[in-house]
Amino acid sequence: MPQKILIIRHGALGDLFQAFGAFASIRHAFPHDHVTLLTASPYHDLASCCPWFDAIATDDRPPFTNLRHWLKIRHILRQMDMVFDLQNSGRTARYFHLVRPGTVWSGQNRRASLPHLNPQARQMHTLVRQADQLRAAGLPSLPRTVPEFLKNRGPYLPAPYAVLVPGAAPHRPAKRWPALHFATLAQALDTWGCQPVIIGSTADRPLADIICSRVPQALDLTGRTDLPALAGLLHRALLCIGNDTGPLHMAATMDCPTLTLFSADSDPRRCAPLSITPGQSRVLDCPDLSTLHPERVLRLLEDWGRPLMQARLTLQGHG
Repeated sequence: MPQKILIIRHGALGDLFQAFGAFASIRHAFPHDHVTLLTASPYHDLASCCPWFDAIATDDRPPFTNLRHWLKIRHILRQMDMVFDLQNSGRTARYFHLVRPGTVWSGQNRRASLPHLNPQARQMHTLVRQADQLRAAGLPSLPRTVPEFLKNRGPYLPAPYAVLVPGAAPHRPAKRWPALHFATLAQALDTWGCQPVIIGSTADRPLADIICSRVPQALDLTGRTDLPALAGLLHRALLCIGNDTGPLHMAATMDCPTLTLFSADSDPRRCAPLSITPGQSRVLDCPDLSTLHPERVLRLLEDWGRPLMQARLTLQGHG
């Protein structure tokens, strides 16, 4: 009889994309079992496109005082034979106590039947940590590959383009490089014959307006693509440049070259986007992004990014 397996990965967006390799590895290890993903509702449609899950359950993590929510989560957990906790949060540590006796649990809980107890776990890069957790559970990790099911998602743009990501989490403003500096990059891209495309949520539209006011040739797609379409758009881009935020991890997972700007607010050693192809991801680390001059970014683009963009242009048949 097939086992019922639950994978917990609430998000955020970048974390979800970085878990694609773990999802594929778990599915490969249990090809005939019933696999459910527990994630946040904004990612339901994206998860529904994925080939690794038989069902999607949503959990938007309301306050701990929400009894109805806890009854719902207990109901889900008590159906399961095995749980892979890839979130490993304080909340999911509480979920551990809701499973029925005998449920196999993989995670950082010391009482788990398949514990991930590496003392360096919290210092590892996310991709390394997830592979280490699966190894502790006796599962090999598959090599990372571009998600085929997302490659051909729209929209298709006629001209060669590079993507700019000027936004970041609203509650972490230190992670944002000034929009006027992104406008300087957009102007350089346009001069190089590459259309600048701006992405983000609807909340990022004011940032796109600043860029487009300086570079009218830029295309504003903020709030105009769903997540599967955005993944396909990133796969076909020549380059993606932006702050440390979810779309940069999407781009890396779709094997688009990435240049990510990091402030002291996050640690690239633990969470830098890593493209499928080695050498296609770079980081500029500056404690205070407001002091990062555009000339420094442009020099890196000239030395590293522009030759890489030209090579991709040739591969795409435009060169």
